[in-house]
Amino acid sequence: MSALPARSAFPPGFLFGLATSAYQIEGHGLGAAGPTHWDTFAATPGNVLHAENGARACEHYHLWAQDLDLVAAAGFDIYRFSTSWARVMPEGRGAVNAQGLDFYDRLVDGMLARGLKPALTLYHWELPAALADLGGWCNRDIAGWLADFAQVIARRLGDRIWSAAPINEPWCVSWLSHFLGLHAPGLRDIRAAARAMHHTGLAHGHAIASWRAEGMTNLGAVCNFEPAIPADPAPSSLFAAKRYDAIFNRFFIEGMLKGRYPEDALERLEAHLPRGWAEDMNGIAAPLDWLGVNYYTCKRIAAATGPWPAWQEIAGPGEKTAMGWEIRPEGLRDLLIGLARDYTGALPLLITENGIATADVTREGACDDSPRIAYHAAHLEACRAAIAAGVPLAGYIAWSALDNFEWAEGYSKRFGLVHVDFESLQRTPKASYHAFRQALER
Repeated sequence: MSALPARSAFPPGFLFGLATSAYQIEGHGLGAAGPTHWDTFAATPGNVLHAENGARACEHYHLWAQDLDLVAAAGFDIYRFSTSWARVMPEGRGAVNAQGLDFYDRLVDGMLARGLKPALTLYHWELPAALADLGGWCNRDIAGWLADFAQVIARRLGDRIWSAAPINEPWCVSWLSHFLGLHAPGLRDIRAAARAMHHTGLAHGHAIASWRAEGMTNLGAVCNFEPAIPADPAPSSLFAAKRYDAIFNRFFIEGMLKGRYPEDALERLEAHLPRGWAEDMNGIAAPLDWLGVNYYTCKRIAAATGPWPAWQEIAGPGEKTAMGWEIRPEGLRDLLIGLARDYTGALPLLITENGIATADVTREGACDDSPRIAYHAAHLEACRAAIAAGVPLAGYIAWSALDNFEWAEGYSKRFGLVHVDFESLQRTPKASYHAFRQALER
């Protein structure tokens, strides 16, 4: 079993945290929350494994205090959480649900009482169904809707939030959900995808502006990255990998940090972008205080026959997670170095998600998840290597605090440092939890 590197192996002030998201743990059927497009998606046969949903999840809505106790007891500095739009504003606009705001008020106070830094993600995928009815992320008006939600949250919680980012993983919100159809709303439409991609950036910029106007600070963006590796030396595979990189890795970060989109993405997407899109780029590139990096795996890409984008994913040689994702910690090191070199410079970077799904089973009140310990150890060493190369990496937030509703995989995939029995809701800290606790003491 690999030992996790000690806290003392990182620079002074380097922070460690755990992450969750609202719909995955809270129990969306509780507290008068409004319906979301994930409820609709999950209710449609074939979309989610075993037709499961987030109505109960981990019941964090009621059990939040014991969950925060676990995070604090392990010695973590940060708790990254998200606010459910439909819990706070059941129709997405207009009336505010007092129960929803009160819940997040208690939650943030609970973090502060335990010495945890509240790291807010405003939107982690649970769009109010009423806004989905109006076109959701394909409707330009969503930028203003999200900015209004951001203002509501700022006025209630902003004085106690340590950091905030508007949208978790714009690629998942748009491409995965509107082109590949694997997440809500489940579309497979290039025009919808292109517009959703642009509108996520526009909404991000509007939310940042809304927060700045309310006096909030330490604002960032959270993007997911999968380094694209050509599966073979053929020129066609090199071009396919570059195209994949443009869509997955460069589209959003270039919009947010450089005020432009990659030419090799625009080659086919520009025809489907909304009219006048270029006039929005200054707003999308709102100044940031940090960039959040979500990293799990790489992708090996080869050319494919058929229509654009004409790529296919090839299984790599490395060990795989329970999700089938290749484990490649050196990819994180190289990604961080490349981001600092090409995009962020002195802007602080923060690992906002990194984790692994494993087949975890509890026996006699314990859970041996040694593959998770090895995964985090290797990726923390990759972070140390990036820091040694000059990358201004400020912290590492592991995904996830709890086993939870893993979207289209239902409850079948476990990412948590704490095991959750989804029948009894019993929490059992895994070996990885104890390994982090020991490492953070040293």
